Amino acid sequence: MRRREFIALIGSTTAAWPLAARAQQAAMPVIGWLSARSPAEAASVLQAFHQGLGQVGYFEGKNVTIEYRWAEGRYDQLPALAAELVSRQVTVIAATGGEPSPLAAKAATTTIPIVCTLGGDPVETGLVASLNKPGGNLTGTTIMAVEMGPKRLDLARQLVPNATAVAMLINPRFPTASAEAREVQDAARPAAIQINLLTASTESEIDKAFTTIVEQKNAALIIGTDPFLVGQRDQLVRLAARYTLPTIYFLREFVEAGGLMSYGPNIANGYRQAGVYAGLILNGANPANLPIVRPTQFQLYLNIKTAKTLSLQIPPLLLALADEVIE
Repeated sequence: MRRREFIALIGSTTAAWPLAARAQQAAMPVIGWLSARSPAEAASVLQAFHQGLGQVGYFEGKNVTIEYRWAEGRYDQLPALAAELVSRQVTVIAATGGEPSPLAAKAATTTIPIVCTLGGDPVETGLVASLNKPGGNLTGTTIMAVEMGPKRLDLARQLVPNATAVAMLINPRFPTASAEAREVQDAARPAAIQINLLTASTESEIDKAFTTIVEQKNAALIIGTDPFLVGQRDQLVRLAARYTLPTIYFLREFVEAGGLMSYGPNIANGYRQAGVYAGLILNGANPANLPIVRPTQFQLYLNIKTAKTLSLQIPPLLLALADEVIE
């Protein structure tokens, strides 16, 4: 081979390498991550989502790309973030962090498959036709946290047996907040307990709500299901301690942060299943035929150190029923 031909061959081969690499990268599927939460406080559930993807053989950076969009509790940002992912032509949208994300994603596209994590009933919110056969382009998991409101009221009554007034804090911007509050109020009537409903969608409103709760002389507080309130768990736990207010939460993360008690499903399991579903869809599964996954176990967590700080005696029955007692 002549020297000039050899140089031409090497040059053409070298130029082809980046083209081949770009073609391989372009062929890699893209998951659009749309979350109502923030990156720092949602790190553990994101890890669970990655674990689910791994169960189906997908690993970020190796054979799948993930584009992240975080609303950080600002639900009004979600429609624009969803539109960005649609314009990016992602393969699947993982709409996580409760109802606001899948509602925004569903409004943005009827063709791109959507896998979501929810707090309540997706049929009631109009996201799917039925739990067993969702239809359309959306499926996912629900933690059924909304339906557990009456159970949390029952726990409050066991903690403070003579309670006549219990406060409930909700975020009015969360789609299922009113429905959850109604369920708690309905459950309270037979027991002649007054449910004092307060609302907050900002840090300053949370501070004001706690001042009102104390002024009303509520015996306990129930925190409503909401991603924004999860993000404010340190503030909520701190205020509950300051005002020595027995408070029942909906996720273990609150108890880990120093909260008194939580009752609900393992949220990481829901995110893990969402990761599995995303991987199955990448493999060709139709979201219309993937049933909404519901939790089968609900867990009670207690923080004994916090109970002592509140000078609260935990009933023996609750201690016996607790799935985990944090000392």
